[in-house]
Amino acid sequence: MSTAIFDEISLNLQQGRAKNVKDLVQQAVDTGHNVKDILEKGLLAGMDIIGTKFKNNEVYVPEVLIAARAMKAGTDTLKPYMASSGVVSAGKVIVGTVKGDLHDIGKNLVKMMLEGKGLEVIDLGVDVSKEKFVEAVKGNDAGVIACSALLTTTMSEMKGVVEALVAEGLRDKVKVMVGGAPVTETFKNNIGADFYAPDAASAAEEAVKYYKTAAV
Repeated sequence: MSTAIFDEISLNLQQGRAKNVKDLVQQAVDTGHNVKDILEKGLLAGMDIIGTKFKNNEVYVPEVLIAARAMKAGTDTLKPYMASSGVVSAGKVIVGTVKGDLHDIGKNLVKMMLEGKGLEVIDLGVDVSKEKFVEAVKGNDAGVIACSALLTTTMSEMKGVVEALVAEGLRDKVKVMVGGAPVTETFKNNIGADFYAPDAASAAEEAVKYYKTAAV
């Protein structure tokens, strides 16, 4: 069985051709290709290339957005077949912009990159309180929280999230990742978070790395 269709899916995804991706994914299913292979060698492989190019400033936000739209078209087509084929997500990540901050572009990019790595994302949106982050950890089997902030005035909320997790006895169960324009590695260390991601692609890589290590 030819595997050329995986390359076609990947290429069309990178070009943001959502309809082509949807049709190719369906064609791959209909011709008997393994669902896990379609996901990993076609869709995720394509988003992986986009993520690397984004990190290297070879593509920019608009290209990522249209590639993510094509990725969604493909995964929506594949979803009905995934459960029956035993395909499970690589892990769950809770994402949100902290309380007092209404910026969501960076958070949305992180979400796309995480989904592009095969991770399930629980998106809490913007202006998210530390209590809401804690509730999400209690209600979901997620190993990572990704907190975003664009304002220096809201960065302290990230420390509040870490402290709230400690107070609730959840700190050992979840890793905290922080990111956003004013956030630094030093700040991450100062508030006791686990990971700092300078960009969306790095955030996805850190989350994948964590889940791979945790699975060993």
